[in-house]
Amino acid sequence: MEILIAGLVVFLGIHLVPAVPGLRNALFRSLGEKKYKALFSLVSLIGLVLIVVGYGHAPSEPKLFDPFPGAVRIAPLAVTVSFVLFAAANMRTYIRRAVRHPQLIGLGIWSAVHLLANGELRATVLFGAFLAYAVVDLISAVARHATKTFTPVLRQDVMAVVGGVVLALLVMSFHRQLFGVLAVPWGR
Repeated sequence: MEILIAGLVVFLGIHLVPAVPGLRNALFRSLGEKKYKALFSLVSLIGLVLIVVGYGHAPSEPKLFDPFPGAVRIAPLAVTVSFVLFAAANMRTYIRRAVRHPQLIGLGIWSAVHLLANGELRATVLFGAFLAYAVVDLISAVARHATKTFTPVLRQDVMAVVGGVVLALLVMSFHRQLFGVLAVPWGR
């Protein structure tokens, strides 16, 4: 469990740096854009590896609560919506213009449904941490007015929706092979 928690601290910690503009700007000035982005990417990768390894080694027991049946039922739809929001987040979409922070909202939906659909300690730690991060960073982004202006392109909305749906269907289809849990009846 310690490796999982360390990975979450490293991964989510580096992702919270932009939420502290003074720290982010100081690092950006002292390192320069390329080194800042390289360091951000390296620390993120280290955190992600620690999360994956830590989750795999963490015991699935104890079970803290029974999964919420409603969360289990809506998970496929919620995950699909999340993947569409993830795809729309870095494109010039009408979705992004309307939602403002689609990646954080998608992460919040994804982590909330997974949190409620599980119940194991390790899943609660993982998805609870990502949900807490999404809420904190969303509040920060709204307070900082962290949105970019752009002209939406309908074609990019179509790409985001199609790409998000296809990726969600693939992940759900192979969820058991990837994560050890059957997510949909047609999955492997």
